[in-house]
Amino acid sequence: MTSTHEARHPVTLFTGQWADLPFDEVARLAAEWGYDGLEIAASGDHLDLRRADEDPAYLRSRLEVLDRYGLKVFAISNHLAGQAVCDSPIDFRHQAIVRDYVWGDGDPEGVRQRAADDMKRAARVARGLGADTVVGFTGSSIWQYVAMFPPVDATVIDAGYEDFARRWNPILDVFDAEGVRFAHEVHPSEIAYDYWTSVRTLEAIDHRPAFGFNWDPSHMMWQRVDPVGFIWDFKDRIYHVDCKDTRVRATNGRGGTLGSHLPWGDPRRPWDFVSTGRGDVPWEDAFRALAAIGYAGPISIEWEDAGMDRLHGAAEAVTYVRSLLWQLPEQSFDAAFSNQ
Repeated sequence: MTSTHEARHPVTLFTGQWADLPFDEVARLAAEWGYDGLEIAASGDHLDLRRADEDPAYLRSRLEVLDRYGLKVFAISNHLAGQAVCDSPIDFRHQAIVRDYVWGDGDPEGVRQRAADDMKRAARVARGLGADTVVGFTGSSIWQYVAMFPPVDATVIDAGYEDFARRWNPILDVFDAEGVRFAHEVHPSEIAYDYWTSVRTLEAIDHRPAFGFNWDPSHMMWQRVDPVGFIWDFKDRIYHVDCKDTRVRATNGRGGTLGSHLPWGDPRRPWDFVSTGRGDVPWEDAFRALAAIGYAGPISIEWEDAGMDRLHGAAEAVTYVRSLLWQLPEQSFDAAFSNQ
C-alpha cells in the first residue's frame, strides 16, 4: 500500500549534477535507486528548451524516456539561463554555462535579453511536459556590492531591485499565461540570497503569485539563516523543495565564512556540501514544518558531495529522505500543527 506521504511527496532527483551523462542513463539510474521522478535540468542533452519549444517530437521524446523507466516530471530547472537575466557583469563565466543560442555574440545586454526569452520558453516547455514549476536563479546586478566597500549608496541597491522587477515581470507574465510558477532558489549571487533579501525581492514585484521559492537549506546554513523558520515565514511561497545538505565545521580561527576561494572538498573550508543526512541541516524539523504549512509538492534531491562517489550517495540520499517521509505524523498535512 502506498503511504499518504509518498503519494503527496514524490521523491525526485535533480539532474543538474548529472548533465555529463545522457538523459536516458540518468533516468535508468534514478529508477533503479527508487526515485519517483526527475527535476529535469535544461543542461547537457537532458532538456534543450529551444528545441523542446519548437519541436513537439523532441518534447515527446523526453516524456518517452520517463515513461520507459516509470518516472514522472513535476518541475524543470533553468538555473543557468536565469543567472544571466540580471547579472552584471556578463562575462566568461556565463559563456561557460549558458547555451550557445543564449550567449550569441556575447554582447551583455543581448545575453540578458536572450536569457529572459529562455526563461519564458521554460514556462511553455514545463507546461508541455505537464509540470507546473520551473526552478532557477534570477541573477543580480547588485551582488557585486555585497561587501559594501567601497561604500555603496542606498540608491544603487534600490536600483538593483528595480532592475530585477523590470526584467522579471515580463517573464512572470508568461508564467501566469501558462499556469506555471517560478521557484527561485535563495542562493549567493542572486537577487534573493538570504532572509531579508527574500523579503525585499517579493516586495519589488508586489508579491505576485507567479514568483516563489525553491527551499534549499544548504546555503542558508552557512549564512546562519534558520531554514526551518524560513519555511514558516514564507509558507505561501514554498513552491518546490530541494534537499541538499551542508556540514559547517567547527571553527579553528582560520576558515572564513565566504570560503576563502578554496575548492569544494578542501578540508580548510569552514563548510561544505555533503550528501543529504550527513550534514547539519535539521531535516526532521524541516519536514515537520513542511507538513505544518501543507506543502504537497515533490521532494527533489540535489546530490552534491565532493567526498563521496555520486553513484553511492544518490542512492543513499533517496533512502534517507524516504525515512523522513515515514516519520511524519499520520495525519493530514493541512491539519498538522493546526493549533499553532
